[in-house]
Amino acid sequence: MEPINYVDELNRHYGSLGFPPYKWTINDTAPLHRLDKPLDQCVVAILASGGISQCAMPAFNPDARNDHRLDAIPQDADADDFQIHDAYYDHTDADNDINCVFPITRLSELAGAGEIGAVAARHWSGFMGRIYNRTKVIEESAPAFVEKLNEDGVDILLAAPA
Repeated sequence: MEPINYVDELNRHYGSLGFPPYKWTINDTAPLHRLDKPLDQCVVAILASGGISQCAMPAFNPDARNDHRLDAIPQDADADDFQIHDAYYDHTDADNDINCVFPITRLSELAGAGEIGAVAARHWSGFMGRIYNRTKVIEESAPAFVEKLNEDGVDILLAAPA
C-alpha cells in the first residue's frame, strides 16, 4: 500500500469544492524562544480555531472562506456557554465538554494551582480555517491580534486548532 500524499489529496479535495490551489507557507526560521520568566509567573491565553463561540455570539459559518473573525472570550466564561459550528471535524466530545478543544476550565485550574502565573483577561476564537489570503493574515490580522495579546500582557498563547 502506498502512503497518502497529504498535500496532493488536500489540493484535489478542495479543488473539487472550488478552492484555488493552496500556497503552503514555508518558514525558514522558527520564531520560538525560551520564556523570559518562569511559567508560574506567565500570563496565558487560548486561541481556538474550531468554530467555537459563546452562545450569545453569532455562530461561525462552517463553510466560510477567508474568515478572519476573531471573538474575544472573557477568562471567566462558563464552560457550558459555548456552541461549535464547524463541519471539518467531529466535535461530539467537545459538544459535551468544551475543554476538549478549548481548555478554558483546565487553564483556570492551572492558575489556581500556581502552575501558571495567571489566565489572561481574554481568550480568543477565530481564524476558522480555509484562509487562502495568507498575505492578509501576515500583514493585517496577525499583527492586530498580537496587539490585543500585548494589551492583555500575554506571555504564552496556547493555540488550540481543531
